Amino acid sequence: MVERIERLRIFVADFTRLIETAPAEPRVFDEGGGLLADLVANDDWLPDEYTVPDRERYRQFLLHCDPLERFSVVSFVWGPGQSTPIHDHCTWGLIGMLRGAELSHDWDLASRRTTRTTRLEPGAVAVVSPRIGDVHKVENAFGDRTSISIHVYGANIGAVARHVYRETGEPVPFVSGYTNAAVPNLWDRSASVRAGLTTR
Repeated sequence: MVERIERLRIFVADFTRLIETAPAEPRVFDEGGGLLADLVANDDWLPDEYTVPDRERYRQFLLHCDPLERFSVVSFVWGPGQSTPIHDHCTWGLIGMLRGAELSHDWDLASRRTTRTTRLEPGAVAVVSPRIGDVHKVENAFGDRTSISIHVYGANIGAVARHVYRETGEPVPFVSGYTNAAVPNLWDRSASVRAGLTTR
């Protein structure tokens, strides 16, 4: 598992450096989007326990949260045909498609209708933000298989007070939380260090 998860460890380190040096949203979207695109270009690193769908609803697994809660990394696991309610984020977000595909239906609160639908395929990255629009409904594009997307948010997204919206446009407060109680161990590099010692 250490070898597989190295991609995520490198991503977290690179994204931390980005947030420390360039936290402005446009640069995060540009450079952070590139980092996420590199991560989801390979579907060989996500631990199996963070890929398992639930029969009833989509799952949101925390993979990493910055100690200062400046960003969080989450795997969204969509069972066949599963979808979210209409919701907002109250922070910026990057969405990278790892496996399968998803449909994002942008929602206009004033007209109470979908304004655009975007299909996200593996390797693609999309953005959301209160500044540019972050109210949407998301669904698995497939009715017969699991899809997985990797999300990076500008906060500890599971603890953010945000909203789902009824079809009437009425907001309902919610806090999403996370499916998992433990996160992947990104920092156990003992196997590679031991291997280095034995080759000297």
